[in-house]
Amino acid sequence: MTERNIVAGSTAAARAAGLTKVYGSGETRVVALAGVDAEFGRGRLTAIMGPSGSGKSTLMHCVAGLDRPTDGRVWLGGTDITGLPDDELTALRRDRVGFVFQAFNLLPTLTALENITLPFELAGRRPDRRAVERVVDAVGLGTRLGHRPGELSGGQQQRVACARALVTMPDVVFADEPTGALDSESSAALLTFLRRSVDELGQTVVMVTHDPTAAAYADRVLFLSDGLLVDEMDAPTSDGVLDRIRTLEKRIRTLEKGVSR
Repeated sequence: MTERNIVAGSTAAARAAGLTKVYGSGETRVVALAGVDAEFGRGRLTAIMGPSGSGKSTLMHCVAGLDRPTDGRVWLGGTDITGLPDDELTALRRDRVGFVFQAFNLLPTLTALENITLPFELAGRRPDRRAVERVVDAVGLGTRLGHRPGELSGGQQQRVACARALVTMPDVVFADEPTGALDSESSAALLTFLRRSVDELGQTVVMVTHDPTAAAYADRVLFLSDGLLVDEMDAPTSDGVLDRIRTLEKRIRTLEKGVSR
């Protein structure tokens, strides 16, 4: 990393300033993000919500370094990642970021434990035994570590994926609809695990979700609409989140009626 990439005194785990993302051009031009400023505090679970097409996954992908913004800047801790070369960005994602997706993305030929410790192997490092034990204890899969993904339930596979994302204690774990493929019981178990990773392990988690129940596990919820950050809520409850979504949807319908006249 060069000196220009370091921002002194940064306290956020990740942040974005004036983030814009445009796909296509001319008649096919789509503005996914239209100048978003967002900050994600260390040791907190932040949920990102919004209707389909609001830009929530695009925001997460840009902040996580999976996609490059059209304009604006992104910092991971004190590192400005906006203009990093591809090789540096790849190394940064490997060493400092964890990912959990709706698709579990486990390697079918590896056991649960081997999938969990895979990030160490990819980085050419020996697994940190204490970190592995701590995460395995938190995920509650001690008796299933020798099983391959095909021998695990969907909820168990997703918890393995979460453990893999957490085992290196990255700066931030990004979770994109992590409960989307799970039943209610498995979803509750996974969300409890993510909550514990914040409260007990000091992890920072950013989660995209459409589910008010999932958002209620967060410390803070950001609401997006048409590529803009339009609202936020601290200490959310599922009923409070649902009410806020209904209010935002009503506001959007009112604006759309005004434009159509």
